Amino acid sequence: MKGAMQPRPFMVPGPGGPMPPPQQFGLVETRPPLAAVLRPRFNIPGLHPSAAAAAAASGAGKIASTYDLVEPMRFLYVNVVKARDLPVSATGAIDPFVQVKLGNFTGTTSVKAAAHSPSWQQVFAFSASHLQAHLLEVFVRAKDLGGDDFVGRVAFDLAEVPVRVPPDSPLAPQWYRLEGRRGEKLPHGEIMLSVWLGTQADEAFPDAWHSDAHAAAGPAAVASTRAKVYFSPRLVYLRVAAMGAQDLIPHDTSRPMSACVKLQLAGQVRRTRPGAPPGAPNPIWNEEFMFVVSEPFDEPIVITVEDRVAPGRDEMLGRIVLPLQAAMPRHDHFGKPVEPRWYNLMRPSDDPDKKEMKFASKIQIRMSLDFGYHVLDESTYYSSDLQPSSKPARKPSIGMLELGVLGARNLIPMPKDGRTTDAYCVAKYGPKWVRTRTILDTLNPQWNEQYTWEVFDPCTVITVVVFDNGQIGSKNGAGPDQRIGKVRIRLSTLETDRVYTHFYPLLVLHPSGLKKTGELHLAVRFTCTAWVNMMALYGRPLLPKMHYTQPIPVMQLDYLRHQAMQIVAARLSRAEPPLRREVVEYMLDVDSHMFSLRRSKANFYRITSLFYGFLAMLKWYEGIRSWRNPITTMLVHMLFLILICYPELILPTFFLYMFMIGLWNYRYRPRHPSHMDTKLSHAEMTHPDELDEEFDMFPTSRPADIVRMRYDRLRSVGGRVQTVVGDLATQGERAHALLSWRDPRATAIFIFLSLVVAIVLYVTPFQVLMVITMLYLLRHPRFRSRMPSVPFNFYRRLPAKSDMLL
Repeated sequence: MKGAMQPRPFMVPGPGGPMPPPQQFGLVETRPPLAAVLRPRFNIPGLHPSAAAAAAASGAGKIASTYDLVEPMRFLYVNVVKARDLPVSATGAIDPFVQVKLGNFTGTTSVKAAAHSPSWQQVFAFSASHLQAHLLEVFVRAKDLGGDDFVGRVAFDLAEVPVRVPPDSPLAPQWYRLEGRRGEKLPHGEIMLSVWLGTQADEAFPDAWHSDAHAAAGPAAVASTRAKVYFSPRLVYLRVAAMGAQDLIPHDTSRPMSACVKLQLAGQVRRTRPGAPPGAPNPIWNEEFMFVVSEPFDEPIVITVEDRVAPGRDEMLGRIVLPLQAAMPRHDHFGKPVEPRWYNLMRPSDDPDKKEMKFASKIQIRMSLDFGYHVLDESTYYSSDLQPSSKPARKPSIGMLELGVLGARNLIPMPKDGRTTDAYCVAKYGPKWVRTRTILDTLNPQWNEQYTWEVFDPCTVITVVVFDNGQIGSKNGAGPDQRIGKVRIRLSTLETDRVYTHFYPLLVLHPSGLKKTGELHLAVRFTCTAWVNMMALYGRPLLPKMHYTQPIPVMQLDYLRHQAMQIVAARLSRAEPPLRREVVEYMLDVDSHMFSLRRSKANFYRITSLFYGFLAMLKWYEGIRSWRNPITTMLVHMLFLILICYPELILPTFFLYMFMIGLWNYRYRPRHPSHMDTKLSHAEMTHPDELDEEFDMFPTSRPADIVRMRYDRLRSVGGRVQTVVGDLATQGERAHALLSWRDPRATAIFIFLSLVVAIVLYVTPFQVLMVITMLYLLRHPRFRSRMPSVPFNFYRRLPAKSDMLL
């Protein structure tokens, strides 16, 4: 048609031009060579072919049982233990250190001041893929004011290095006599070493100095490149109820007292309303609050009774500091109720020269540590842990989850001084967090690290995120770790004992639009060890019982979740190396509760998509009524008549139909794990101003004109929402008006018709009525009118409460 708009390519503006088409945001299935087919890959320079064959024959089977989801990577390990009988310098003391040199890579230990028998206990790992030398040299040097002095050395031919594959025991270190520059044995000085060829399955791998990290600046930066395992602290809900107080003495007796209770636990502060009756010396509050605490329970709770003198000004009437050990532990809701206790309130003396506290009054407090809850630090939609805090109440394990972080490709360069990207992965499932080593200065890192978790519920989600290490290449290592992308995998969507190997798209939403930052290569396997227990879990509550017997209000639950995330982030940031706060907050989606017009649209369309099935049934019914296919319509008539004559076949036919649909859909079942869907998220065609609003801080930092424009837009969206909600409410009120006599004539007509229908149903067989009704509804279109039906017109005329609104 002339003048019609032609469809445009589905492109999204980005900072560097249009984004790729949406089909590039999907999963890519791979078939990487895993341990089962990697028997001959021991091609290390200098290693004799016979030794390589023996290593392959001995190691392939062992690594296949433990590290079979990743490709084995060969490393040359050098364990520098200690030295003894080192020679004495002219000053009488030396500061020894060790240099391990292999080709272009050199690793250095710390300097031991004035030590003739130093101990280092340090392991160096040299990647076999980067080696081009045949000789390993270990130098012992002494640090002095003039530079590095040569003390001695030990050399190893790589052809003579033994191969060690776990679960073999660690290789025993040996003493080696130091040699001079020309290879002669020195009269003094020995060093204890162990040198072997291993894989990333070696227990020395996480703490080793890696040749891949040789360019990292400073010891702290090197430590941040290592692979580590972290555990979240054990979180518990603390329930505190302020009941009442006795004999409070105000500072000023000339005015009525307005006493309230302030409860503070670390950074969590809660306040009660003023006690009742107002101004009484024995106020009653009866208010209960919940806090999040973590083991060990070191932080006490500070309870302060304050008198509200003026807005923003309070005077302390008394205070008490209670350790959390004073709270009664509760592991379920069947135990005896927690009894309140009276505590003495203390306050400073009126004399400023005296620092002692004096007795003020008494306060009644009820405290309990509720171990029966699961403390939510993640969103319930993609939680990885549903176990209660009480260890005896936890469910037994039903299987194992194995994750192989193989590598990534096509990562975007991060803005650094002369560097590309220093990428590492963080994975969280349950309380266990894992962090891979950092691969420096590459856009296609290869980690090949495998981790394992116990599974207690299949309806849980594992989260894997790729970050850029901000401590590498930044000033003083103070740069933040920048997010590259996130992957979530729900275990219940995985087939058991099947290995899924895919490239997952890494997607990040920026104020400039959606950006694909690379692809993450993962291998996932869910193994079930208790099929009966796993199937029984589908009939049990998702959360522990106390969430249902004593539910926590939704608003309070959001506050507690925020506090739990803060505690987890603070605890993990104190580890060595730290799992930084921005990493933990992104993993736990700390800002998921913030308003986003994009998310609102996505959720709205998710709701509307649920009605597509009903719309499809209505279209099918309309096609039957319009006799578009007379054969199909006649078959429906015959099926309907059979079911009317034999009503006992209605339910069996319905469930048989559901069974047949399930079997038919089996051939179309999903073959891949779920991944971030850009269309479902409405992230591809989002307006730039909506993205700017989503990434705006709270409270807003935008100018008044932009805030006014966004407010007007929100009002227009809210107007459409309230119109839809009002229409739904109107339909319900019309149904209520049938018998409420709001319209006396309509109600009289309805109840009279109800009496007539009751008499007809009583004297007429049910099958006859159903046949007449169905034949009337399925009559040919030539016998039907285009005007609305009488029942529809009658219902539309019923009154609603919309005319009573202001």
